[in-house]
Amino acid sequence: MTTPTIPTSEPTAVAADRQDERLIQRTGIRGTVNGFVSRVRAGDLGSLPVVIGLLVIWFIFWLLNPNFLSPVNLVNLTLQCAAVGTISIGIVLVLLLGEIDPSVGSVSGLSAAILSVSFVNLGWPLALSILSSLVAGLLVGLLYGFLFPRFGVPSFVITLAGLLGFLGLALWVLGKTGSINIPFDSWIVQFAQQWFLPNWLSYVLVVLTVLAFGGQMLVTARRRTEADLTATSTTSIVVRSAGLLVVLGVPTWYLNQARGVGLMFLLFLVLVVVMNFFLLRTRWGRAVYAIGGNVEAARRAGIKVKAVYLSVFMLCSTFAALGGVLAAGRLAAANQGSGGGDTNLNAIAAAVIGGASLFGGRGSAYSALLGILVIQSISSGLTLLNLDSSIRYMITGAVLLLAVIVDSLSRRTRVSHGRA
Repeated sequence: MTTPTIPTSEPTAVAADRQDERLIQRTGIRGTVNGFVSRVRAGDLGSLPVVIGLLVIWFIFWLLNPNFLSPVNLVNLTLQCAAVGTISIGIVLVLLLGEIDPSVGSVSGLSAAILSVSFVNLGWPLALSILSSLVAGLLVGLLYGFLFPRFGVPSFVITLAGLLGFLGLALWVLGKTGSINIPFDSWIVQFAQQWFLPNWLSYVLVVLTVLAFGGQMLVTARRRTEADLTATSTTSIVVRSAGLLVVLGVPTWYLNQARGVGLMFLLFLVLVVVMNFFLLRTRWGRAVYAIGGNVEAARRAGIKVKAVYLSVFMLCSTFAALGGVLAAGRLAAANQGSGGGDTNLNAIAAAVIGGASLFGGRGSAYSALLGILVIQSISSGLTLLNLDSSIRYMITGAVLLLAVIVDSLSRRTRVSHGRA
């Protein structure tokens, strides 16, 4: 009896990346271009629509108000992205499984409430208060991960119940006052509002990142050459490293014309990079994509599906709790509105707009980064134009609908291309 294998519904994005890699290894820069074109023709648009859309949004708002692209406004925009963007990373993970968690806003509010009550009212050390908030998020995910595979209840129903339950728990933790201010001299508030990288250090980090990227590619190419396998050309590695230097260096230089790169936004970027590494370069990440592509095939291939579900829901709620901590630091308070309003909608919309598929198995951690940049750009641009928040909701809804339509059409194109 042969052992079942996961069909090529393996993460489509991962499979496409591997196809691109093979083309690059054969023909260098030309292979990069050919691989990109072949992916687009096959319906795998990746982040292209999001990047184009973001550039169009920036261009339109710049025409309407040149202050939109000023260094001061962009620095504020990055800080506004960090908290909800961190929550959106967890949403991306859940979407990769083909599931959803609408309770992340309530979990973030509960986290903020625990932080403020324990630190301000009970006098706990700040580090212990933050740790308690994160542990609370971890336990919420543990509950979801236990209930979902054990009883077969749809994840939407379980997490919807959690949305209501943890919202009530957050209000109970806050007590009758309903609002608790966090001292401005606490390091969590300073971290979220006032701490920025020195200019020289930001440039050093950019250079080190590019060197690490190029060095990793060179090591991989050398190992493949020693094993008599085709390897990425040195020219291609140099070109791609130079491109990364431009992508990272120019925005860093521009932000440094104002206050620079905020530490809270840097933390968000680090979380995105780390999670993307685990998704694409580890067995756990491949299992996440495989389950999102075909859960039954993944189970027959020997993947511990329940364990993966458990880990993903725990990560999602932990990211939500961390986002709540960052939001409380940014606001210097926790109140009855923490985690409420449009927090849920923006976190989920950011993941979908950024390229995470609602059908599962497609997307990356960078979806959270790109999506939240789109949403916060719309919010910031409309604020500068003094337009009502109702306009922001309508525009964000239209962008979300467009993203879902693009995802559906590209999925249909991939299916048709596969049959052909």
